[in-house]
Amino acid sequence: MTQAEQTPGKLSPRFVEMATDRSRMTPMNRPDGHSKKTGECGDTIEMFIRGTQENIMALSFVIEGCVNTVACSNAVAKFVEGKDIQAAWDVTPETIIEYLESLDPGHHHCAELAVGTLYLALVDLASTKSCYSR
Repeated sequence: MTQAEQTPGKLSPRFVEMATDRSRMTPMNRPDGHSKKTGECGDTIEMFIRGTQENIMALSFVIEGCVNTVACSNAVAKFVEGKDIQAAWDVTPETIIEYLESLDPGHHHCAELAVGTLYLALVDLASTKSCYSR
C-alpha cells in the first residue's frame, strides 16, 4: 500500500503530475484516429491519435471535465505513446487506477471514460489505417 493510499485525501505525486500536466491538452491537426465520449458524470473527452500501422506515435485530448479525468487521460497517454497497437488495447481502467495510486474510488469512472475513449480512437485508427483488427 502506498503512502497516498494510507492517508485518506492525500494525493500521490504521480496523480498530481498527471492532473497538472497540460502538454497534451490540445486538438491534433489531421489525426489518424479520433474519438469523443461523454461519461456518466457528464465529463467529455475528445481524443486524437497519430499512429502508424504498428505504433502510436502521439496522443492528445480535449476535456470538458474534472481534474480526475485529466489525470486519467494523461495516464492513458503515458501508457500508449511510443508503444505498439496491442499494448494500447491492453490498457484497462484498472491499469490507470493502479498507476495513479490515489484516484478516489468515487472517480474510478474517470479511468473507465479515458480508457473507453482510447478504445474508440483505436477503432477509428484501424478504420483509417486498415492496419489491424481487434
